[in-house]
Amino acid sequence: MTTAIATVAHAGALARRRQTRPRVAPWLLPLILVLGLFYLYPVFDVFRLALTRATLLGEEGGYTFATLTQTLARPEIPGILGVTAIFTLASVFSQQLFGLAIALVVVRGEKRRLFGTTIVRTTALIAWVVPGIAGGIIWKMLFNEAPFGGLNSVLRMLGATPVQWLSDPDLVMWSVVMSNVWRGTAFSMVVMYAALKAIDPVLYEAAAVDGASAPQRLFHVTLPQLRSAILVNMILITIQTLNTFDAIISLTGGGPGRSTEVLSLYTFNVVFRNYDLAGGAVLSILMLVISLGLALVYAAFLPKGEDR
Repeated sequence: MTTAIATVAHAGALARRRQTRPRVAPWLLPLILVLGLFYLYPVFDVFRLALTRATLLGEEGGYTFATLTQTLARPEIPGILGVTAIFTLASVFSQQLFGLAIALVVVRGEKRRLFGTTIVRTTALIAWVVPGIAGGIIWKMLFNEAPFGGLNSVLRMLGATPVQWLSDPDLVMWSVVMSNVWRGTAFSMVVMYAALKAIDPVLYEAAAVDGASAPQRLFHVTLPQLRSAILVNMILITIQTLNTFDAIISLTGGGPGRSTEVLSLYTFNVVFRNYDLAGGAVLSILMLVISLGLALVYAAFLPKGEDR
């Protein structure tokens, strides 16, 4: 009797162990292999290259920490990081602001069935699908300081003095930010639009009954309800902005001087102009650390658990 009870207990323990043991479906194995080959291996290889003297000419020269310290100690790095910070902060703030404003206009227009709301939404989305290189070329034609430049032609017609959009070191950064905001606002608009449509109308009805004005409804109902969407959007557009270099390389090439050379463009130049693969790997890791750090800061402000 005792032996039978012990056998049953042992069988039950084995059954519970099988239930708690993680199982991998056979069809997941190819997916894991593909992810490991095309995603994880390149990341590990970047860390490996950062500890070498590898170049695009094929030289590797063994493993050393000298590349890491020498790359981060370059005298131009602080200036590059400063330019990147200005470009990122201005772009993220402006994209959030304009994206929310356009979404509010579209949602309000749809509620009142106003003509043109679809046109506004479609026009904003058109800029989103334009490739970065093409967007840079478009804005270069607009900012061009020659007689055929779009914006300066308008200023001349109005009798105003032409502006040195791309040659003035104090102004060129804002020209680059303007072009990036034009292209990136659509994504923020889509995120904000979806979040606005998900807000319960009862909240606005209750606020109206309490006598809340339109600005009060915005600050006490709309923005608190959009908190999660705003933070998630900030994470996404911050990472996207930090990796932006295609529009800048076609618009200014990083100039004049290095006044618009952000970290992503500097990394591109280090690898493909200086052939310094190891230095580019170090800078790529630096970009990864900055992106993860900012993402963690944003995520810390996300609502947790039942507060969401």
